[in-house]
Amino acid sequence: MPMRTRLLLLLVVLVPCIACDQASKALAVTHLKGAPALSLELAPLLARLVYAENPGAFLGLGRALPEGLRVAVLAVGVALMLAALTAALLWRETTRPITLGLALLIAGGAGNLIDRVARPGGRVVDFAQLGVQLGPLDLRTGVFNVADLAIVAGALMLALVTLRRRRAQRHS
Repeated sequence: MPMRTRLLLLLVVLVPCIACDQASKALAVTHLKGAPALSLELAPLLARLVYAENPGAFLGLGRALPEGLRVAVLAVGVALMLAALTAALLWRETTRPITLGLALLIAGGAGNLIDRVARPGGRVVDFAQLGVQLGPLDLRTGVFNVADLAIVAGALMLALVTLRRRRAQRHS
């Protein structure tokens, strides 16, 4: 895929994704901070809007780590994001699905990085939670945000591309 096409695809994904993430976080701060959680139950599904500030990584992982180690993990995350951006721009054999997957990963990482830099204590604003309740079984996600969704979507896209390539190689 030509460099110009890759750059355009990156921008088409990055700009709206980061804008949506930051706008949704601003709404969460304005309307959810200090308020009780808002729940929508469509049995057995549950969706909640609840304000949370996350000092850790994805879904709060690592929030109990010492400050120095958390900063190191953040630095590694930024380095990986820059590596993904470099790969998306420079790797000549990059396909649209790979570029899209990398763009989603970068957009999600950038959205959360903005919070880490701009918010006190490097905390990321999270506000959504999903769950399923079936009798005594109560499964819920951690609290997440739009950037986290972009990261998951990008990772799934890259995983699917990899699986398809492996399957195609086996059958050829």
